Amino acid sequence: MRFDPKAALHVKKVNYREDARDSTSPYAIYTCSVRVDGQEVLTDQEGYILDMDAWSEGFAQAQADKEGLELTDEHWQVIHFIREFYEEHSVQAQVRDMVKHFREVWGPEHGNSRYLHDIFPMGGPQKQGNRVAGVRKTKGEH
Repeated sequence: MRFDPKAALHVKKVNYREDARDSTSPYAIYTCSVRVDGQEVLTDQEGYILDMDAWSEGFAQAQADKEGLELTDEHWQVIHFIREFYEEHSVQAQVRDMVKHFREVWGPEHGNSRYLHDIFPMGGPQKQGNRVAGVRKTKGEH
């Protein structure tokens, strides 16, 4: 197959990140976006928000839609827990912290790791939950 320079002109341009080396993901070399109320909110290629101050419930809904996740009241409870935990401790909540909290709130049938992973099927509450809640992933997470 031969290189066609005209075809190369039609390749979608990528927004490369200047701060990729300092990113929590060393592989995050370009940005993506989610449209919220007519504005673009930038994420890395995995869907983690770049500016945590840009988060809104509209962002959560848009990111969930992008991931095919229909948000229920339980999802919103987890999202708000993740955000409040981060604001209080300046670190992401571990799943065991979530399980302990939601076992008290929902009881043992739903307050367990399996259920939290069931409602956030694309990486569980620590990955998919953090993406939707607008919390960056921790360094070293893969």
